Amino acid sequence: MTEQPSRRLLLVHAHPDDESINNGATMARYATQGAQVTLVTCTLGERGEVIPPRLRHLTGAALGAHRLTELRSALGELGVTDVRLLGGAGRYGDSGMMGLPDNDAPDCFWQADLDEAAGRLAEVVTEVRPQVLVTYDDNGGYGHPDHIQAHRVAMRAVELAADAGWSVPKVYWNRIPRSVAEAAFARLRTELPGLPFARSGSVDDLPGVVDDDRITTAVDGTAHAAAKAAAMRAHATQIEVAEPWFALSNEQAQPLFTTEHYELVRGPRPDTRETDLFAGLAPEEAS
Repeated sequence: MTEQPSRRLLLVHAHPDDESINNGATMARYATQGAQVTLVTCTLGERGEVIPPRLRHLTGAALGAHRLTELRSALGELGVTDVRLLGGAGRYGDSGMMGLPDNDAPDCFWQADLDEAAGRLAEVVTEVRPQVLVTYDDNGGYGHPDHIQAHRVAMRAVELAADAGWSVPKVYWNRIPRSVAEAAFARLRTELPGLPFARSGSVDDLPGVVDDDRITTAVDGTAHAAAKAAAMRAHATQIEVAEPWFALSNEQAQPLFTTEHYELVRGPRPDTRETDLFAGLAPEEAS
């Protein structure tokens, strides 16, 4: 059996593009350093709104298939080779935005049986044996049903994997410190006239913004800014990039962060802010 890398990071995301927006710099940094970086994506994002007019004919399964190619291209930019589709490609459908009839589709992720979906993820956890798992908070960052479900599935999978023999030492939720978000939007307002975006978003539009004292970890990925931007560009149906800014289908500009922030929710909370997701692991945990 091939020996596993000493550091192993597992990220759980709802749709293709979430990984690059939230964690692209982190993934590139650890992949470059030789860590095993595994991404689990729960849906293909079949209900995403397509930005380029030339691609707007893509809907449903065709859009999902296209977004899978975008995902693979994005991971190539980040240097990540291990991507899993939860239950296999198309097993769980995109649930659409909260409150829409799409949420009631029997095959959508929002309607998935929690223990069944978490059991599938737990199999990945026990295979990869990550020391670090990253996902969303209990609101999915911004209330999207697939993000909320990804949180639930990830946290339940950690429990099931522990029962099966692998206890994940550290679990993090994606975060953005409020002070960082506010400063970035202040800069954006001054630069907006020269950007290809009609208007600016706001701090309230960003997922996972919390008061600064909630932040336990800041991963400096500025050396991998170009890789993150390239990965986001690969998701061309969903993202328009004008570094260091980008916009989604709402055409509202927002910051492209290359230092990515986290809140440690499983594992001893550090006394000072960490700069490494693997900080503080005992030797026996890094094996």
